[in-house]
Amino acid sequence: MSVEPVISIRGLKKVYHLGGEADVYALAGVDLDVMPGEHLAIMGSSGSGKSTLLNLLGCLDRPSEGAYFLGGDDVSLLDDDALSHVRGQRLGFIFQSYNLIPQLTVLENIEVPLFYQNKDTPEAIARCKELAKLVGLDGRLNHRPKQLSGGQQQRVAIARALVNDPLLILADEPTGNLDSSTEEDVLALIDQLNDEGRTIVMVTHDEHVAARADRIIHMKDGLIQRIELTKPA
Repeated sequence: MSVEPVISIRGLKKVYHLGGEADVYALAGVDLDVMPGEHLAIMGSSGSGKSTLLNLLGCLDRPSEGAYFLGGDDVSLLDDDALSHVRGQRLGFIFQSYNLIPQLTVLENIEVPLFYQNKDTPEAIARCKELAKLVGLDGRLNHRPKQLSGGQQQRVAIARALVNDPLLILADEPTGNLDSSTEEDVLALIDQLNDEGRTIVMVTHDEHVAARADRIIHMKDGLIQRIELTKPA
């Protein structure tokens, strides 16, 4: 029995119309499949289209043309409310700047996606505590972000990304604000999640970070320039 891709995109384009100026193609026609359990890195210089691609994969924007199938469902034509539902139910996000809420504790920050879905039940809170333990923060549940190191804040963000048991984890420069020692700890945690079967798509400018992925997508001028395999098939 064949395995369906978690992500399948065909002819994906994102065009910005700038009035009298020429149209700008942030994405100029991208085809890509990502299989379950795969760890994919996306690299490219500023303006290459990598951030635009990540935004489309994260249902934070809609393509101008093309199809995007997430878990077999075409999400490219959904309206804002439907896209919000997909983000809450099927996607987990890890950002360079952590995006934690300063006034909330570690436990409450992990719980945020469940709160917006009205799923903050006692069982869900227990899951949040389990995730805090998974990322090594079960002793800091009542701490607030300013009481944590950068690496600890990113661990909270990783736990938050897992709380809805997502089909796909999207990471945008997840170690960009960390020193080399802390970066290694966070990358090891991401590796662990991937080893457990999580599908991860990560944007990074760091070749060392990208080398931990199964494949590296190199982008230029809104297109995939080449695909690099980092591990034996």
